[in-house]
Amino acid sequence: MSKDEKAHFVFKLFDKWSFEGIDVRDPGLKRYISLKPIEIPHSGGRHEHQRFMKSNVNIVERLLNNVMRHGRCGGKKAKATGIVKNAFEIIHLKTGKNPVEVLVEAVTKASPCEDITRVAYGGVVYPVSVDLAPQRRIDLALRHLTDGARQVAFSNPKTIDEALADEIIHAGSRDSKSHAIKKRDEMERVALASR
Repeated sequence: MSKDEKAHFVFKLFDKWSFEGIDVRDPGLKRYISLKPIEIPHSGGRHEHQRFMKSNVNIVERLLNNVMRHGRCGGKKAKATGIVKNAFEIIHLKTGKNPVEVLVEAVTKASPCEDITRVAYGGVVYPVSVDLAPQRRIDLALRHLTDGARQVAFSNPKTIDEALADEIIHAGSRDSKSHAIKKRDEMERVALASR
């Protein structure tokens, strides 16, 4: 491949979906959602031993890593890659949009802004509302998206691919059918009550 061909070559996720033109609307999360163009979401865990380096890992790979959290996909990255790839196909068929764009929208809308922590004062424990760091907001959003899909697919004829696709679509449109949106609203409601 010549230099000119390399300059015009664009990496597309799974050779289908481009990362160009995708914008993160939430200014607080912009730095922490990586849209670095990749073809296959597999970095080999090179970020693991450095603090805050997971924010440089592509958002699709972070979703993939959350899919293989525990259960049938625990540690099986090839299986998790197949699930995410099929889910993206379903998202594209249902919405007609770039699935990476839908995922970014879902993560920004499903990430909670507030949570509670427990503070002991004079032997009594009080719940106190705290703002969440952007890195934790994204971690929670991805975890809630994959947990919701896992719960729907458990002992149900609906496959995990379809469940994950539906969860991402519902979260992207801020629909209350989404497990991630329900969790976000619940966390923020409890935090508001303990201000």
